[in-house]
Amino acid sequence: MSDIIYSLRKLALLGAIEQPIKLSSGHFAEAIKSSVQTAARRLQELEREGLVHRRIIADGQWITLTEKGVAELKKECYEYQAIFSTPNIEVEIAGRVITGLGEGKYYTTLEGYRKQFETKLGFTPFPGTLNLHLYSHGIAVRKKLNWRRGIEIEGFESENRTFGGGRCFPCKILDPRAEGIKSAVIIPDRTHYPEDVLEIISPVYLRCELGLEDGDEVRTQIKI
Repeated sequence: MSDIIYSLRKLALLGAIEQPIKLSSGHFAEAIKSSVQTAARRLQELEREGLVHRRIIADGQWITLTEKGVAELKKECYEYQAIFSTPNIEVEIAGRVITGLGEGKYYTTLEGYRKQFETKLGFTPFPGTLNLHLYSHGIAVRKKLNWRRGIEIEGFESENRTFGGGRCFPCKILDPRAEGIKSAVIIPDRTHYPEDVLEIISPVYLRCELGLEDGDEVRTQIKI
């Protein structure tokens, strides 16, 4: 394991993947089992590579992983999963239909995403997403998707703006009315939704096709 990945993993285990943590070089040296000088150099290297944000203060520093740093850890995780995980596992997640923020309609129609959906998922999504507010037991399963490879949707630049990537997981809506309807869960790398919300795309308007209203229960089987 490279020193960089090892150091990123230790920072993540200390909590820097979720929020800034206050850390001294001495404390980090203990975490990576090195000298204080080596720990200080390692943190400088991580910052130089754009893998962490650092803010130096009088008695230490505040550190958090950047999106690039998190992506490097996920890449490492995916490789281990490819070695040890059983392929094509299916998990079930259930929740109740909620009205979203309206962003799905915009993003699913962008050319940079739409072409990838057509090529990689085999369908052109209806403008918008079906949003489910997950039950408590489903939230833990949803979080696991953050660390699964899935079908990669690459980010792109358009009109001087950068659009982030994400991953999709083919899913089946467990409803007789949904028989034969393709669908997929989408996990954006950047999203305004909390982890108790699941977004589903499909070539049809699922609310209309399945007669769904806010509060209705929907169960999905996701292939990971």
